[in-house]
Amino acid sequence: MSELLLPPEHRYAKIIKEKLNEDGSELSVLNLGPTHPATHGIFQNILLMDGERILEAEPTIGYIHRAFEKIAENRPFYQITPLTDRMNYCSSPINNMGWWMTLEKLLNIEVPKRAQYLRVIVMELARITDHLICNSILGVDTGAYTGFLYVFQFREKVYEIYEEICGARLTTNMGRIGGFERDWSPEAFRKLDVFLQDFPVAWQEFVNLFERNRIFLDRTVDVGAISAEQAMAYGFTGPNLRAAGVDYDVRVAQPYSSYEDFDFAVPVGKSGDTYDRFCVRNAEVWESLSIIRQALDKMPAGNEYHAEVPDYYLPPKEDVYTSMESLIYHFKIVMGEVPVPVAEIYHPVEGGNGEIGFYLVTDGSRTPYRLHFRRPCFIYYQAYPEMIKGSLLSDAIVILSSLNVIAGELDA
Repeated sequence: MSELLLPPEHRYAKIIKEKLNEDGSELSVLNLGPTHPATHGIFQNILLMDGERILEAEPTIGYIHRAFEKIAENRPFYQITPLTDRMNYCSSPINNMGWWMTLEKLLNIEVPKRAQYLRVIVMELARITDHLICNSILGVDTGAYTGFLYVFQFREKVYEIYEEICGARLTTNMGRIGGFERDWSPEAFRKLDVFLQDFPVAWQEFVNLFERNRIFLDRTVDVGAISAEQAMAYGFTGPNLRAAGVDYDVRVAQPYSSYEDFDFAVPVGKSGDTYDRFCVRNAEVWESLSIIRQALDKMPAGNEYHAEVPDYYLPPKEDVYTSMESLIYHFKIVMGEVPVPVAEIYHPVEGGNGEIGFYLVTDGSRTPYRLHFRRPCFIYYQAYPEMIKGSLLSDAIVILSSLNVIAGELDA
């Protein structure tokens, strides 16, 4: 049997035996994951170790693979949103909005400006929580628990805003084709104003706690560096690519939901190391706060929160109980009886971890003929073995943490 076809532990055992025969040094095989606090998810890395130093690494994924793409091919379009929730669940509203925009591109639906701005607000809130989770847990992995405990309360504040918008918190199932299922309540805007007032002070304190911290710098500078050329070759997008010095952002390169109306910078790093990834996410939080404020200031007057597309937009529930026409529309939409065009489209959005893409092929039936999710975690995680080779085991932990690998997005 070819050596490459053997299980990793067999190949490593052969390497260890040969190494011992050559110079008597002792190597070992270490399982990092799949159930380990430092992996932040269910995935495994089989490490060949020379003491504390990593010689080789082989990742194993698929421990929570749920066949979302095949499930989606047997679901009406409206019933696919809960699947998008469960990819990167740290910023699920971005996934939701990306899916609705994909369908709107398919159906040639123009969303009202006010609904687009509301989407921008909720997507930037989701980006803030995603970066907040990543960077605060990176602090935990370097031994600093305080920052995590301090800023995590603000994720709860964002979840309270989600609750006011759609009634859910983590897996939001937020929005509809053409906009939102209901207008935002005054309480949602009030809680948003409180968040915009309180959070920046706490975030500045968090930044001050880490960015010039000598211990944190020693643990992250020049650790897990990847060049711009390597990052692009592996298909990196998002903060991990921008940290390597490439200023690609889907919101700027291919604007959607009226992002072209807002002024914001695209933070970039230089070395592509763990510290740069941390700093880029910190800076993006400030830009997200700026975008939210601009969206509130520029918010169009009126109360339009969805497009007038009765063939695809669920009617109000109270109308379904009293109007035969609404009942018929409700039934046809839920059961997928409204025809869709035969088409092949791709729509990307800028997720917390990079470009989330939806490749949709339709044949005119009630379900997708083919649906593929471009998951940034799945794409950049393949670089992890190269990034940790030659590093210490403790470095491997912080490198993985700074990449922000979310198991739900990795496996799908």
